[in-house]
Amino acid sequence: MSERFIKKEKNKHMKHLLQKWSAVALSAFLCLSGAHSQMTFVKEGKAVSRIVIADKDSVNRRAADLLQDFVQRISGSALPIVENAKVKKGDIVIGQGSTEGLTEDGFRLATREGVLWISSGGDKGAIYGVVTLLDDYLGVEYYTAHTYTLEKKSTLEIPDLNRAENPSFRYRQTQSYAIQEDPIYKMWFRLEEPREVFADNLWVHTFDKILPSSEFGEAHPEYYSYINGERRPGAASQWCLTNPEVFEIVAHRVDSIFQANPDKKMISISQNDGNFTNCTCPACQALDEQEGGTPSGSLIHFLNKLAARFPDKEFSTLAYLFTMHPPKHVKPLPNVNIMLCDIDCRREVPLTDNVSGQDFMRAMEGWSKISDNIFVWDYGINFDCYLSPFPNFPILQKNMQLFKDHHVTMHFSQIAGSKCGTFTEMRAYIVSKLMWNTQLDVDSLMKQFMQGYYGAAAPYLYQYEKLLEGALLGSGQDLWIFDSPVSHKRGMLNAHCLKRYNELFDLAEKAVADDPDLLDRVRIERLTLQYSELETARAEGGHDVNEIKEKLALFRERAAYYKLPTLNERMNSPLDYCDLYEKRFLPKAEKNYAKNAKITWIEAPSDKYLSEAAKTLTDELYGGTSFVESWIGWEGKNGSFVLDLGQEVDIRVIESDFLHQLGQWVFLPKKVSYSVSSDNQSYQPFGTTDIAEDQSVEVKFFQARSEKQQPVKGRYVKVEIEGVNTCPSWHCGVGHKAWFFMDEILVN
Repeated sequence: MSERFIKKEKNKHMKHLLQKWSAVALSAFLCLSGAHSQMTFVKEGKAVSRIVIADKDSVNRRAADLLQDFVQRISGSALPIVENAKVKKGDIVIGQGSTEGLTEDGFRLATREGVLWISSGGDKGAIYGVVTLLDDYLGVEYYTAHTYTLEKKSTLEIPDLNRAENPSFRYRQTQSYAIQEDPIYKMWFRLEEPREVFADNLWVHTFDKILPSSEFGEAHPEYYSYINGERRPGAASQWCLTNPEVFEIVAHRVDSIFQANPDKKMISISQNDGNFTNCTCPACQALDEQEGGTPSGSLIHFLNKLAARFPDKEFSTLAYLFTMHPPKHVKPLPNVNIMLCDIDCRREVPLTDNVSGQDFMRAMEGWSKISDNIFVWDYGINFDCYLSPFPNFPILQKNMQLFKDHHVTMHFSQIAGSKCGTFTEMRAYIVSKLMWNTQLDVDSLMKQFMQGYYGAAAPYLYQYEKLLEGALLGSGQDLWIFDSPVSHKRGMLNAHCLKRYNELFDLAEKAVADDPDLLDRVRIERLTLQYSELETARAEGGHDVNEIKEKLALFRERAAYYKLPTLNERMNSPLDYCDLYEKRFLPKAEKNYAKNAKITWIEAPSDKYLSEAAKTLTDELYGGTSFVESWIGWEGKNGSFVLDLGQEVDIRVIESDFLHQLGQWVFLPKKVSYSVSSDNQSYQPFGTTDIAEDQSVEVKFFQARSEKQQPVKGRYVKVEIEGVNTCPSWHCGVGHKAWFFMDEILVN
């Protein structure tokens, strides 16, 4: 546990910064508190108040326990908790008082005749009222799991209060790792989890959970999607939504689930993950065409039938990828919740300001015209690379305000699922605060967090973040959730920017050198910069090898020391990355005859890669875990080409390198064959590698290597690659074209 006490005599500089950065907030507080009359909880170390639970339930009890706990941490004195007692002057009453104007999770703090009343609009309102009391009036500030600041006081007083708050969204969810580590964190940041709301924790991608293809697929393929000319049952397939048998089975199972979970009123009936996998049988296609050509048409018709059969329940469904846009005619019933996802949007500017965001806005505007029950799933981090800088903070408030203005009542911000990502803790802090109140200022929240979490290093890290934001906008580049640092090597991560960022981190480390906790936090954030340097260096080439080795060794050391869990959502190990870096990216000792060799295509890569393909395969620069750089791809077909080495040489080894990244529909090929010729007419086989199917989600690299004991003379090397070509039934792209990606060929 990290508990830092702010003491005037030890932290004058920090206090000055806090006062400077929080001037507006302080002014507002003084206006709010207004009167000079006060209510005292603890006086000179002695409790003078009681906590009275007026309405006994688990939420009110947790609220009382939380207040008692922190009052004791601050003052050393525990306020007694009593239930159903006669209220007297000096009491703090939880569970009674005015609820006028309060919505679910809303609260009121009101002092009257020497009594503080904490009233709730329902659900966890009492807890959130206590959190506000502790946060805004008793000087506690929470940052992340088990990490907060407070000032020890022997006397605790608050001004007269009459303050009511309702949340901007009735449901607020992040992916923050801190939720799992610290139950107080979740309460403090007013967050919820799907298991609390959705029956049997069925909250997203539920089709195969409710109607498993393993149970019905073989006997009833007609229950599943018709894709590219045939029924394709499988774990990633969708339902045939016009099949009446499907509806009846689903309705029966839904009824059973609710009976087994009588305390729940909501369930998700939503498509499996994947794109373009909707059913295109004549009946489904006709209904979708009737609804404007969107697969959301058949989906909403199906959901409305369920919602009508169970009018006292709420049914959530995805508007995601192929179902993002609303139907033309049918309207969701009031108890159908639309979970709208902005997965394809870029994040460098608000949703209204780029093409991808504008397409999403059209979808959201369309849904908001036909529904008041919308759930937005927002993506706020780079999922292919948690350590890639992601300076999207300036757009957070604007986007959330857009959501609220378009009837969004539930919000999930998918961020901070792993430790040691780019500003992981601060991102979760800011997003959680905004989900409660979209009117809060992001910059003020950032300064507040940095001062409390990074101490004297805060001004330097603040400048670093602002430079990132400016450099991103100045570069004109997109910010994508499947980016790579390499994508920004000429923008916000160019050499001049990296140099300045490192200078700021040097100053930050120096500022907190005497505080091990704060120094650790600065160094954890610096991992982002260190990783970016390694990635841009390997993609550029020409860097001092010894310098790169030193940087790699330091990254390895710190990643191990701070237990950096993963590089991405595919669970790639940072230490494995370091091993691979040495193997793949550092210069090879042996001569590569294929370097800058001429390539003649037989079966060429896809058009979008063709112009750079020959160079990419022969420049000795290997690609990383993201397919967006240093890779060339073939979609839905085999690949083959001839490599002209320029002269006849002795060939012992031929090797080519492939990417495995199933989340992007990138499969390893089935087979890679090499043959050698001296005249480009007559070829003799050199070697073949058969590659087994791999269903693991981790991003991997595979070397198809053939080696001869005795060298073979040749000038021309033919490479033939047999791809998977069509995504199999277990994959989220079932029935559609599969990719394979190749980044380098080696001949020596």
